Amino acid sequence: MEIIISESKQELGKIAANQGAALIQKAIAENGKANIIVATGASQFEMLEELVKAEIDWRVVTAFHLDEYIGLPLSHPASFRKYLKERFVDLVNLKAFNYVNGEEYPAEECKRLEKIIAEHPIDVAFVGIGENGHLAFNDPPADFETEDAYLIVNLDRECRLQQMGEGWFPTFDDVPKQALSMSIRQIMKSKAIICTVPDLRKANAVKNTLEKPVSNLVPASILRTHAATWLYLDQAAASLLG
Repeated sequence: MEIIISESKQELGKIAANQGAALIQKAIAENGKANIIVATGASQFEMLEELVKAEIDWRVVTAFHLDEYIGLPLSHPASFRKYLKERFVDLVNLKAFNYVNGEEYPAEECKRLEKIIAEHPIDVAFVGIGENGHLAFNDPPADFETEDAYLIVNLDRECRLQQMGEGWFPTFDDVPKQALSMSIRQIMKSKAIICTVPDLRKANAVKNTLEKPVSNLVPASILRTHAATWLYLDQAAASLLG
């Protein structure tokens, strides 16, 4: 894992996007196409804003996203489909974007997406780390063993508090208790991983990710075992590192 610390989250977003874009361009040059995973959440605002500006032939790029709440309609302000449609999909001309639909039949949706992603080995995954150390919506203790590509997961209290704290929901009770999430093993199959983590509220999770033993109690710690991961931090997120 390569760790890069920036002065600000604006700078962080730009250099993370530039590295990710270079990896996408490399995949296109070598294979004529690229497959990517795109993350959501407040931590990805600056990175996505820069990524959509990159000189990439998006027409040969197939994209997936990490997770979505169960039972939340596309029209809801917290919908990750809505987030990515507005901040990414509508701004680039992708070959395909495979939305995670958690509105109904979540088990069938997991199977549907698993078939698609099995045919699209991921070149670049853009991810973040949650305040509880989660990766996608794999809250601790995360399932490190399942080979399923997507799972139905229960969201823990800390995760739900983060979603409310970021302003996506008016009250804690409004935050869904379940979601569909890409599994840890599926994320780790990605050839390269760009992990973008700004803000002081993520500092403890970053410290645990980098300094505690690799464990499903700190799901993001698994990234340390990946051969090609770049972790982008701002000064605030890196402030507790020894």
